[in-house]
Amino acid sequence: MSKPKQITLDRDTKVLCVTAKSFPEGITDAFDRLNNLIPFAPERKIYGLSRPENGGDIVYRAAAEELNKEEADTAGISSLTIKKGNYTGLEVKDFVTNPLAIKNAFDTLLKEPNLDPHGFCVECYASDMKSVMCMIRLDE
Repeated sequence: MSKPKQITLDRDTKVLCVTAKSFPEGITDAFDRLNNLIPFAPERKIYGLSRPENGGDIVYRAAAEELNKEEADTAGISSLTIKKGNYTGLEVKDFVTNPLAIKNAFDTLLKEPNLDPHGFCVECYASDMKSVMCMIRLDE
């Protein structure tokens, strides 16, 4: 695996999200539910967000970039913000044939110093869904 690189997000990104019922087993179902609630748009970025919550259990959210302010209300779906700032990241190519590659990327990134203690492990999927950028926000 390559060495992590710094990635800068220049703006906050509001996303609409569906929480998986379990992790990691519920991830596919969460994305299926998200796809049923949010219309496809080629310009919409797709994310996976995870972090320990409620005493340490990992909570996973399938997420889609909000394209207009009314979408969350119209879809009856929750939203949150991926904060702008500096992230440490690793690209994972062809993750479909090697699903453990995403876990391995985050295992590497979680060893980096100065991670935002309130940040998410962010998966930003390429529009062709053949690669994913795994990122964790750095503490300011």
